[in-house]
Amino acid sequence: MRKLTIVAACLLAGLAPAGVRAHAFLDHASPLVGSSVPSAPREVALWFTQNIEPAFSTVEVSSAQGARVDQGKPQISGSVMRVGLKPLTPGSYKVHWRVLSVDTHTTEGNFSFRVGQ
Repeated sequence: MRKLTIVAACLLAGLAPAGVRAHAFLDHASPLVGSSVPSAPREVALWFTQNIEPAFSTVEVSSAQGARVDQGKPQISGSVMRVGLKPLTPGSYKVHWRVLSVDTHTTEGNFSFRVGQ
């Protein structure tokens, strides 16, 4: 019985990473999450842990006052999503993303970055 329990525990542990990979999580971004950049970027780029579905994935970038500063529909290629930005002034900006991975799981999140000192 003890051997069966150990084998079952090992099998479950082996399955856990597959479940974790079943969602497209944000891997990294440019500008970096929580960073301060000296000059305004022309785009925000997001890299995910899985390919994402272009028709059901979005990103919005807004100023501290809530005004949208992105240029609309993002460009998506595989696991990378990019959106152009309007000219930014110094200040804080919030990025909100929502993606559907190719295996039909939805994830979303947000982060901020700052332009200037």
